[in-house]
Amino acid sequence: MISTPVQYYPNRMVQIILQAMEEVLGHNEVTGVLNQAHLPDRIHKDRPGDQDGKFHFNYVGRVQTALEGAYGSRAGGGLSVRVGRACVKYGLREFGSELGITDLGFRLLPLPTRLKVGSKALAEFFNKFTDQSVRLEVNDKQIFWHIERCPLCLESREDGPCCSMTVGFLQEALYWVSGGKTFLVEEKKCIACGDNDCTIVMEQVAVL
Repeated sequence: MISTPVQYYPNRMVQIILQAMEEVLGHNEVTGVLNQAHLPDRIHKDRPGDQDGKFHFNYVGRVQTALEGAYGSRAGGGLSVRVGRACVKYGLREFGSELGITDLGFRLLPLPTRLKVGSKALAEFFNKFTDQSVRLEVNDKQIFWHIERCPLCLESREDGPCCSMTVGFLQEALYWVSGGKTFLVEEKKCIACGDNDCTIVMEQVAVL
């Protein structure tokens, strides 16, 4: 039997998730969630912030599952979306120069170009710095974000799509890239439901 290779997020990205959780929930609530996820060692402030891959994919999924366990499926999913959105701010502080989407030249591009270039830069970033695998598919109206290795639903089985944190992250990423416009972002397929990948569809026409 062939074992599945262990897959990781780098510690710098884990730090971003934890900062976002503390912004949304507060420190004491984060402590409770991490205890429920059986990750108490991640509570301490001296968490390593290097780029080395040290945080198992399964742990990321456990954090989201613990949110839903603590607050209920609907409220926990909503909090996961908010955490995903908050991750963008901290991610840009940590990785903005590496992404290349904080430069003035990028901000001056036409909006449709910014959406495509920004989405591509984010996908390439995940593929380069994490064991998550993202594949983009783009047409004139939509951007399809296909996650072929997803930390949020690793070993999970659900009745419906459950990658709420990624949905929130992409919502906020489009909001930032567009200069304050809101776009419909919806997960259509999920590995936890038996699909081959997690597919999140981003509309290219703003709703607000």
